[in-house]
Amino acid sequence: PDRTPNSHKGMWGSMLVVGGSETYSGAPALSSMAGYRLGLDLVYTAVPETAAQAVMSYSPSMITCKLAGERLTPDNVEQVYPFLDKVNAVAIGPGLGMADETVDAVKTLVKKVGEKNLPMVLDADGLKAYAMQPVKTGSPIVFTPHSREFMMLTGEEATGTHIEKGNIIAEAASKLGGIVLLKGEVDVISDGKYTRYNWSGNPGMTVGGTGDVLTGIVGGYLAQEAEPFYAACSGAYLNGRAGDNVYKKKEYHILPEDLLDEIPVVVEDCLSHKV
Repeated sequence: PDRTPNSHKGMWGSMLVVGGSETYSGAPALSSMAGYRLGLDLVYTAVPETAAQAVMSYSPSMITCKLAGERLTPDNVEQVYPFLDKVNAVAIGPGLGMADETVDAVKTLVKKVGEKNLPMVLDADGLKAYAMQPVKTGSPIVFTPHSREFMMLTGEEATGTHIEKGNIIAEAASKLGGIVLLKGEVDVISDGKYTRYNWSGNPGMTVGGTGDVLTGIVGGYLAQEAEPFYAACSGAYLNGRAGDNVYKKKEYHILPEDLLDEIPVVVEDCLSHKV
């Protein structure tokens, strides 16, 4: 959205990222930084205290909620609730891990986010946890699976041509009542009614972490009140195009954090109709 001269902090979106575990701290940091690079004013990152210091050291912009213990659990999930009154969207999943208590906590958190009627992105372990314990909610949900996660989520394989995959994804989106962004050589995005295909991106983006950047971008668009289907479509294009920009400079020697600096470049190119 165009910014007015009288803009103030909070007007241009805020997001909560819930992720991390005793093993993974980089994933939620990448999602949070992607949200900032997209243009959000505030990003809160809820991670276990075992990962908090690493996340905080990533950037002085980081605002962390330190969850007691080594991972998200039913006992500490309530620490996140106050932040739901401060944000416009929530991203759940990067680096959470799949401990039984984390799966239970994700179910509780998704239900609470739904009660607040906040749009959300479910990715990685958050998506897997949802697949194990689905929650019906009236809030818009964008699911961002790769092919194996899609099978976990739906019990089906997304195979065939991209058009055939599109039909499978559209049916799954209808059943889930959300938006599915299937990551792959050609990304497929559907809300059950409309289906879009994205060709940006390259094989160097198989490196771990590029999906976490995508999560932050999609969550960032949701926080800026974009319609969820178009948030997913734009996020897929922007993430892939950022990766393509990095490829031009470094070929297949890509790190996920390389994409962060390219997000503003791609956005400004799009806004100036240089695509």
